[in-house]
Amino acid sequence: MSERRTAVYPASFDPITNGHLDLIDRAARLFDELVVAIGINVEKSGTFEYDERIEILREVLADRPNVRVESFSGLLVDFLRGQDSRIVIRGMRALSDFEYEFEMALMNSHMYPEIETVFLMTSERWFYVSSSRLRELARFGTDISEFVPPAVAERMRRKFGGN
Repeated sequence: MSERRTAVYPASFDPITNGHLDLIDRAARLFDELVVAIGINVEKSGTFEYDERIEILREVLADRPNVRVESFSGLLVDFLRGQDSRIVIRGMRALSDFEYEFEMALMNSHMYPEIETVFLMTSERWFYVSSSRLRELARFGTDISEFVPPAVAERMRRKFGGN
């Protein structure tokens, strides 16, 4: 009998981008269940409130049967244990992501030796897209609809104005 494989994709998702969605869809094909976990990052201030990000993600991901949205605060390894998961999904856009992600993977592995971090390379189409870059563009009134789901584009327009 095979073990059900649940993976966790943690991020702040502020906002979720089409690059995130690409990684979610690819990871969901690899595992029985994917938990998209919105974490509170004390080093980042949010554009959207925590509850609003959860609402947006649940709306955007509602049609994906093996994907569910959860939230967590505290250590990722504690959240993983609570989800009965030993797999973390992380996206890598560029070499600049590697050092941070590698260090985090090693620390998580030290605290939870059974953990495996799976790095998925960002698709070429979304290589240059980041939430922080899109927030900046939206603040200047630029239409970001080609980079985010429609629900996010609308919320960003309402928040910042613009196209």
